[in-house]
Formats: sequence, C-alpha cells, structure tokens
Amino acid sequence: MAEITPSLSARLNRKCFCITLDRAELRAALDHEAGDAGFCEAFMASRPHLFSNVPVFLAASALDEMQRIVVAIEATAKLPAYRETVLSWAPEIAQRDFGPVGALMGYDFHLDDQDPKLIEVNTNAGGAFLNALLARAQKACCSEVDQALIGARDDHFETSVIAMFENEWRRQRGAGSPRTIAIVDDQPREQYLYPEFVLARQLFLKHGVEAMIGDASELKYDGGRLRLGGQQIDLVYNRLVDFTLDRPEHAALRAAYQDGAVVLTPNPHNHALLASKRNLTLLSDPAALEAFGLPPDMRSRLAGIPRTTLVTPDNSDAAWQSRKDMFFKPLSGHGSKAVYRGDKVTKGMWAEIARGGYVAQAFAAPGQRMIEIDGALSPRKMDVRLYTYDGKVLLAAARLYQGQTTNFRTPGGGFAPVLVI
Repeated sequence: MAEITPSLSARLNRKCFCITLDRAELRAALDHEAGDAGFCEAFMASRPHLFSNVPVFLAASALDEMQRIVVAIEATAKLPAYRETVLSWAPEIAQRDFGPVGALMGYDFHLDDQDPKLIEVNTNAGGAFLNALLARAQKACCSEVDQALIGARDDHFETSVIAMFENEWRRQRGAGSPRTIAIVDDQPREQYLYPEFVLARQLFLKHGVEAMIGDASELKYDGGRLRLGGQQIDLVYNRLVDFTLDRPEHAALRAAYQDGAVVLTPNPHNHALLASKRNLTLLSDPAALEAFGLPPDMRSRLAGIPRTTLVTPDNSDAAWQSRKDMFFKPLSGHGSKAVYRGDKVTKGMWAEIARGGYVAQAFAAPGQRMIEIDGALSPRKMDVRLYTYDGKVLLAAARLYQGQTTNFRTPGGGFAPVLVI
C-alpha cells in the first residue's frame, strides 16, 4: 500500500470517481429507520440532490486541526471577559444561562491547499441524522476506502445523541431524563431536511422517549406547562432559525423558555455565546483573545479563523475598496441567505451592506472534489461540517455544491460522507 500522507486525500478528491453510495441500501435504511416502507419514496423524490454518490477524503491531520479549533472556540466561550463582551450585544432573552450547552452544534470549514479555515458556527446545524445513515450506506471501491469506512460505519452516533439530550436535561434539571421531546420548527413538513426530523423522532422512540414533531406555532403554554397537541413537553429540540424567539408565532416557546418551564436546546444563550456572526470579529482577533486571557496555545489554534470585521458606515468605504478579497454575511442571517462574495457585489447590494448589520470575512477558498457525470469530469466545491456536543465531535460530513454557497440543488452534489485517510 502507498504511504498515507496528507496529500493522499487531495489526490483521491481529484482522481477517485468511484460511486461508493449504495442507494438501494440507503433507501432501505431510511424506510427502516423511519418505520415507514414508503418514507424514502415520499420525501426523497423531491430531494434528488440531497446525497452525493461520492465520498470526500480528509487527511487525519486536517481533521485533528479542525477539532483543535473547535476546542479553542469553546474554551474561549467560557472566559468571563469574552462572555461579557458577546452578551453585551446579545438580546435580553440570551442573557440567562439555564445550563444546556447546545445540542448538535455545527462547525463549518473550508479546506483548500492550506490549513482548514473555519467559516461559520451554527447552533441548529442540520443533517446529522441523515449523514449518520449515509455513512453506513457506503461500499468500498479500493483498500484505502475500505480502511476509512471502518470508522464511518460505527454506531457511536446513536448512543452519543441519546446521551447528549439526557445530559442537556440534567444540566438544567439536575437529575432524571426527559419523558417527552418535541422536535420543533416552522412548518416542519415543508422543511427541506424534514426527513431527518422523522429519523430523530424514531431514534428517541427507539430508546423509550416519547417524541413528536411539531410546528412552533402550535405550542401552547399555560399553567407553567408547555404542550403540543395536549401533550406536555419536557424538552424541545430546537430547529428554528428565529434564534431570539422574537416572532409572534413563537411566543409560547419564548415564554416557557424564559420561565424555565421547558429545557430548550439549542437556545438563545447558546447562540449568543457560540454562533453569533459578530463573535467572529473577536475570535479572529489575536489582540482581543489575548486581552480576554486565552492562553497562547489556544490563540494559535484560532489562526484558522479568517479575519472578520464588522461593517459600519464609518469603515464602509475601506471595505468597498477591499471587497474582492472578502465575503459579506448578515449578522442576523442563516443558511447562506443574503451572503455576498465581494467580487460579485453590485452597487445596489453594497448600499444595503454599507448601512451596517454585516460582517466582512476574509475570503477562504472552499476545497474541490472532482466528480464524473455522464462520463464527463466536473468540479464541485466542498465544505466540511463537524457536528459536535460540548466541544466533542460526534460526526463529520461534507457538502458538495456549485455556485456561491451550499444549496442542495447541484447535480452530483449534496451531503457526502467524510472518509479519513
């Protein structure tokens, strides 16, 4: 066998065109896990680009570097001076710490020929349950893939997820376990990742926890109890992108959370500490990190975060001049909405950005995965997401796409398993 080096993963991403996804096995697994023989046909037909046929190869050294960045960010979030700063621009609802640290955090990375670059942190990262199944529906095409699949096929994700939610409960309640969990989003059946809500519900049921999927607008709060369809809810697995629960349809959940009547994870406090885009202006600033008291070894790890600054009317002229090397992201955005690459920004777009409410992040090139479609080679951009809990990695997955940002609309694109070489 050839010597395993970090460059082997890059070579495989460029030259391995083998289809490793066994779609028949994946369909059967989705139907089985969902407890519905027609599940895959009903929901996956309208999502033809949710899963890619090929894996993404990642050097073990790159994965280790990504994990080190995650640990450093979560260590920073525990520093009193840092917490005071980021909570100073957070809304009132995010100030109180009820205990939970946030289920299924998502850390997104770009990997070019240099070291991994963290581009975003998410509190309601989607796709983990789907990717856990995807990893188990792969077939080996060569010895390197066969070795990498050994780790991808293990079943620690399921037990880790159950332990995670139980721990979130105990962090707020002290003891015991939740009896009823609600997986909550706006119009959940209309969400592109609705199939994974079903998988999450079935996983909870499998482990003896009553679980249901619900629209946040259907929650009722009275008498100190949060209910969905008349059923009392102990814990809410929060998939909303209204991170501050400000919308009128979220009033019941907001009131129950503020009263401590329900365990909500992830919650507004988690988002304020870890996922607010404005936090990247601190995490990418060595001087600020030193002032907060972050040790030198942790500061060096955070060099993997591209320099990020807040756009204001005062500095917008300078930001315009350097825009071609920047990505502009709205502070209140999610899911790549209203995100602009600097060299694509029009004067009209810039008028919106210059008013403020955006951060400018130094451009970090995504990695590239070559695929074969209808006999022709075609490049796809790729990023890697680490799903974590309390700083520990539960699962790694990749997304392949074309265009400015991930979109699940690209032929040959979608979620892809990460195979560590």
